[in-house]
Amino acid sequence: MPVSETMLSVTPKAAPRRPASRLANWLGGVAVAVLLIGICLGVQGDGWAVPDWSDPIFRGLRLPRVLSALLVGAALAASGAALQALFRNPLADPTLIGTSSGAALAVISVMALGLSGIGLPLAAFGGGLLATWLLLGMSRLLGGGEIGLLLLGLVLATFSGSITGLLMFNSDDMALRSAMVWLSGHLGIVGHTPFALAAPVAFVGIALLLALGRDLDCMLLGEDDARALGVNVGRVRLLTALGAALAVGAAVSIAGIIGFIGMMVPNACALVLGGGRRRLIAVSTVVGAVFLLVLDTLARSVAYPLDMPVGLLAGLAGPVFFIWLLRRRARGAA
Repeated sequence: MPVSETMLSVTPKAAPRRPASRLANWLGGVAVAVLLIGICLGVQGDGWAVPDWSDPIFRGLRLPRVLSALLVGAALAASGAALQALFRNPLADPTLIGTSSGAALAVISVMALGLSGIGLPLAAFGGGLLATWLLLGMSRLLGGGEIGLLLLGLVLATFSGSITGLLMFNSDDMALRSAMVWLSGHLGIVGHTPFALAAPVAFVGIALLLALGRDLDCMLLGEDDARALGVNVGRVRLLTALGAALAVGAAVSIAGIIGFIGMMVPNACALVLGGGRRRLIAVSTVVGAVFLLVLDTLARSVAYPLDMPVGLLAGLAGPVFFIWLLRRRARGAA
């Protein structure tokens, strides 16, 4: 695919806007986000009520779940926006390219050893980084390409999932076997401590990706053009992989695998807003946080009193968006 088509499909150009109009749009977006967060805070299984901050159930269960949904959604969306620029492919997603599966495999391995606490986000970071780095190396070795990237990601994800399944099957630990619910992408078992451990890791990863925004814009032109513009391509690849691994690892350590958020949100934001990569990462971070919170609120409401894993709901919406995006790109190429 020509570079111009790739750039248009990843970051469409937006019409110039006046500063006042841009500020009004930002304020409107923030107001909508705050409103949605407030609504989700008050949603209960049998209706809606004003959040009672003195209620220990609200502070101990619902509030950590809301905060975790915001953190995980922000981390996955920001990582997706950065990885799409790094791979020059709008279909890149932490789940599709194996980053989430690698992080999950590392977490299950640590759990099998009887470790927990700070070891989980660190293990998830290491597993996500290794998976991303392997995909980068294999993609370059095989000449890259959209289909090649997806196939390599599928191979990595399948391999990691198979090893994870073997570890769980051969374990006598019932807690480890019950991790299947966690692997489905569940936020109902997150407390204050896991969130407190994962949040700093995710924030560092997102901040690193934001700092690389200009360099990632240059990477969309191709590595040769990026070098001509003074970009250290090897450094950008390494730091982007590090930032994505930190953010995705933190998300996986508390919520398991939640697919397609990192693909859907950045592409939707790019289609509506356009702009540079740093702006896209920032907007995707906010939209991804609120989007996953809304999805999780729906997940725990539609099957009440059962608590549906939000990863299952995201898995239903993601393939539809994926097929639509493929069809749109095919029409654009034609």
